[in-house]
Amino acid sequence: MPDTTAQSAPGSLLTLPSSQVVEPFGKINYRQEADGRLWVRAYILMERAIEGAHTGIALDGSGTMRALFGGRRPEEPNRVSPFAQNMSSYLARKLDSRGLTSVIYWALGADGKAVEDLGTFSAEEAERFIFSGPKDYGLHTCLLPAIQHFVGGVDSKHWGFFIFITDGRLEDIADVKAYTCQLAREIQDGKRAPLKLIIVGMGAAIDHLQLEELDNLDTGTSVDLWDHKIADDMQQLAEIFTELVDERVIVAQQGRILDSNGTLVKDYRDTGVPALMEFTLPPGSTGFILEIEKAQVAQRIL
Repeated sequence: MPDTTAQSAPGSLLTLPSSQVVEPFGKINYRQEADGRLWVRAYILMERAIEGAHTGIALDGSGTMRALFGGRRPEEPNRVSPFAQNMSSYLARKLDSRGLTSVIYWALGADGKAVEDLGTFSAEEAERFIFSGPKDYGLHTCLLPAIQHFVGGVDSKHWGFFIFITDGRLEDIADVKAYTCQLAREIQDGKRAPLKLIIVGMGAAIDHLQLEELDNLDTGTSVDLWDHKIADDMQQLAEIFTELVDERVIVAQQGRILDSNGTLVKDYRDTGVPALMEFTLPPGSTGFILEIEKAQVAQRIL
């Protein structure tokens, strides 16, 4: 995976690679300011059920995925099915208000825009189902139809959480960006309930830069729609909940943030420690320390 901890132009929003994020954090965003300060957004990893949530998982069915579904040779294991079983059953059991998760194959057909709807699964059904691949693999990889399938199938009053698994490069990234920016504006204007879109890369041909491009998409609003994960890097399924937290969720009654030199940056004695923290480190800081419940957690960034 590219080293996103390298120096970048001031003002660029970066995401620390998940392999470098220490517990209890699930994700770290940061931005180097022109004056040398370091702006940080830190998410504490936690599971959180949401009332009225609908969930779905979309499995890439383009031709390059054939080997990951087990291919035609017995020595090629099906890597997708165990992951999809675990993820879909987890969502049905932990997040979806119906106790169900919708599953589709996408990127099908000659143009890569067709979708195969497998239906909805309870946690128990998902654990038993073998995701062996689509009936007809596609020739291109177009994500927009899969997003529209899920969004169009959920009432705008319902919260939506949708996961898209892929092995390669998206061919309609510009259309995906435009459509999801439109969704972000609708959410900010109160025209629809919040949505969260997670794209998960699987296999050796992942386009890491493109996944990060979606993750860091500037929608022109305060709504952060996208998150990305790498299947091989995920230590626990709860990581998909990383960006469901906000500053209103309190995880500890007291705590504080210190910079890498031990200087106090933020004190949470009066407010409690939120699951989503934003703060600015002084010039020269390479990371921060979270003091919480008589313990210290050091997180390096630069």
